[in-house]
Amino acid sequence: MSQFHFEHLTPDFMLDALWHYGFDVASGLLPLNSYENRVYQFKDQDRKNWVVKFYRPERWSLAQLQEEHQFVAELVAAEIPVAQAVQRDAEYVLPYQGSYLAIYPSLGGRQFEPDQDEHLLQTGALLGRLHQVAAGKGFQHRPEFSAAQMLGQSSDVLLNSGFIPKTLEREFSAVLQQLQQKAGQLYRPERQIRLHGDCHPGNLVWANEQVMLLDFDDCRMGPAVQDLWLLLHGDRAEQQMQLGLLLDEYEQFCDFAAKELTLIEPLRAMRQVSYMAWLAQRWDDPAFARHFPWFSSSEYWQQQLKVLDEQLKRCGEQPLSLMPQW
Repeated sequence: MSQFHFEHLTPDFMLDALWHYGFDVASGLLPLNSYENRVYQFKDQDRKNWVVKFYRPERWSLAQLQEEHQFVAELVAAEIPVAQAVQRDAEYVLPYQGSYLAIYPSLGGRQFEPDQDEHLLQTGALLGRLHQVAAGKGFQHRPEFSAAQMLGQSSDVLLNSGFIPKTLEREFSAVLQQLQQKAGQLYRPERQIRLHGDCHPGNLVWANEQVMLLDFDDCRMGPAVQDLWLLLHGDRAEQQMQLGLLLDEYEQFCDFAAKELTLIEPLRAMRQVSYMAWLAQRWDDPAFARHFPWFSSSEYWQQQLKVLDEQLKRCGEQPLSLMPQW
């Protein structure tokens, strides 16, 4: 059985772990939408809401987990609105019988709306302040955004996974090779800083009349634009407008290098391919087959071939600009 599984994570195990750290669970454990880790919401005896995250075994080292929480602590000290775990014995990452967990106050709030100008403006300011702090030093244990790993190694995983239908293997191999070459040529970041790493709308929440950033599980070193481009959607004109709103406030705190806009499409390619490889690598976790049944269908791989072909074309197009082109 894979070392990455959660067979040990029974209800009794989780309740015992929480009791060990002083949490008397007065409700059930409500599973939240997370697949890489296991995340649950619960109420304590005072009816206060909490969220507990049980980290996937062997994914990150203890030093890497601690570095994530140290980064968040720096941001909280700078009064940047991010979700912070509680401490026990001066530690945020809590060991229990070979597992690691982190416990957070439940924030509540409402869904972040990327179509709302005010939400984008606030997020631009939040990210500008975050990057101002993040640039002060680098991660020592966390990885970086790497085309060699996220495109090269991920492509190898896919081509050897057995998921790609035999009839599509040649075409899939060809487009992956072309993407590696094209995106690898474009992905040449001149400056890397500590990042949230996965700043999509699902990791933002509108609480207490401000935008708050959640879940630093994927934090790593990379170019600043990685924390911006996942918030852009729609056609080119819409993305140009959204980028302008984000940067209007971002640049009150941090300079933004226009040449980083050339990194968006290779970063998108890296995300697309590494996402598929992630699903393939986690497939023996029963939760993945249950929640992603389409991954093993031929229709999915036919569609992904079209997606990757389109992404290859996008890598050859003009990037977004800091000023609209008239």
